[in-house]
Amino acid sequence: MQIINNPNKASWSELIKRPTQSIDSIEDTVVQIFEDVKRNGNLAIQKYTALFDGIDTEVTEVSIAEIETASQNVSRELKEAIQMAKQNIETFHKSQKTDRIEVETMPGVLCWQEKRPIEKIGLYIPGGTAPLFSTVLMLAAPAQIAGCKEMILCSPPNKQGAIANEILYAAQLCGVTKIYKVGGIQAIAAMTFGTESISQVYKIFGPGNQFVTVAKQLATKYGVAIDMPAGPSELLVYADVKANAAYVASDLLSQAEHGADSQVILVSNSESFIAKVEIEIAQQIAVLPRKTIAQKAIANSKLIFIEDDQEALDFINAYGPEHFILCAKNENLFIDGINNAGSVFIGDYTPESAGDYASGTNHTLPTNGFSKAYSGVNLDSFLKSMTFQKITKQGLRNIGTTIELMAAAEGLQAHKNAVSIRLKNISS
Repeated sequence: MQIINNPNKASWSELIKRPTQSIDSIEDTVVQIFEDVKRNGNLAIQKYTALFDGIDTEVTEVSIAEIETASQNVSRELKEAIQMAKQNIETFHKSQKTDRIEVETMPGVLCWQEKRPIEKIGLYIPGGTAPLFSTVLMLAAPAQIAGCKEMILCSPPNKQGAIANEILYAAQLCGVTKIYKVGGIQAIAAMTFGTESISQVYKIFGPGNQFVTVAKQLATKYGVAIDMPAGPSELLVYADVKANAAYVASDLLSQAEHGADSQVILVSNSESFIAKVEIEIAQQIAVLPRKTIAQKAIANSKLIFIEDDQEALDFINAYGPEHFILCAKNENLFIDGINNAGSVFIGDYTPESAGDYASGTNHTLPTNGFSKAYSGVNLDSFLKSMTFQKITKQGLRNIGTTIELMAAAEGLQAHKNAVSIRLKNISS
């Protein structure tokens, strides 16, 4: 890991860069695959599944029998763990429900807002070396609470041409409607356009690599909404001498093992603490099963010494981390002052992996600095806010002249007439 001492603000823009490929180097590939799927549907998906996943198979929906078999192959202990995580996620997301908001803005003018579920959603669940069944819970559980009618799940097949047992078990537990063995760019394209097998959806959720992230962004050009730009995982820890170096090192490595393009950063006001963490990382990484992946991520990561707490907070807000862990005596400064972070974890006994799995908050979060403008997935992500209004005769008398004057000033005579004709009838 690169050690940086008291970087000046002029260098921050360079420090906050992520170790990702430029969109330009990816976009051509994504566009090409989208056009192919749009024209050729299942045949194109079959071609790219063979090319990228090494599986030559037709596009098929996972059968009920496969789901039942998969569920039988998940241990009782893991099922109980998944069920507890689901319960906590549901408890937190159910608490986000809001009632109808109604107000009479002036006598006779009644306005209200209600929320309706997005009817058709697509869930993208990464597979590969670490099939993320926890992400099924994070997306499908709140979607079920919101009342989404159709939930389509796509996940890349493994080398045996199957989806991980745990993903299938979690999906049926959360009421997912249909599951397909399709991953990568082609899965996003399929949910964007629809194919002979896979229905088009209205909004796509789920994290992925840089190719999936760009594919989701391209989907928006075809009228399909997305949750957020969510690419390679990242973590920033702020810790002082009060913190436990072994804990901090374990948190940094928990994100580093996600993928070679992940990034982890430690910011501290103590050089001696940074040195302790560096030693701990070297010791802990040596015994990790995903050591090779973690080492590549660590090579892109940084240990940053910033002496002043306020300056450290300013740097963290400039970075806008997906995950922010805070282990410091002066924690209130950071809790009150953090504006740009996907999710915040406070204290020695709040590891980021708690949020990844079971505490209840959602782990689908904005990366690459997008926490400056995007929220993580929450219940409202699966809902639309709709406004209603009802105006009485007296209400139109009260508000009519205002509308007429404004419409005339904008040169929109038909707008004015829509009010004037009604006022004339009311008066007569």
